[in-house]
Amino acid sequence: MLSKRILLAFDGTDEARRALTYASELAVALKAEIGVVSVVPIHAGRIGMDPWDDRTIHSEELMEARQTLIEAGLTPTLYEPAGVIADEIVRTAQEAKYDHIVLGSRHAGIATRVLEGSVSEAVAHRATITVTIVH
Repeated sequence: MLSKRILLAFDGTDEARRALTYASELAVALKAEIGVVSVVPIHAGRIGMDPWDDRTIHSEELMEARQTLIEAGLTPTLYEPAGVIADEIVRTAQEAKYDHIVLGSRHAGIATRVLEGSVSEAVAHRATITVTIVH
């Protein structure tokens, strides 16, 4: 089944930019709709849950991806949830009925993956739709 609705997870890194290029070309080739999600990660603070990553940065990342997609002739839908990154990517894809997730891989070392986890691996394991990890 060809993708009709693609969700790009974007965080402004070089890996995410490669995923942006791939998702853009795929969406154009398939005449698919495209969305972009940039998750503001949160961690447990002393009083409730506090965002520990600047929301302004995520908004700028979304605008960067939006501009690239518009230049490719696409009209993206933008999402900026806060939460656990992999969970929010999968939740956004499910709730908005996307059939394909595209994201980059940072090639984290074993220590980083053990301590922080791998977003791309978590998304690939949790999603019930096609996931493309761009290296």
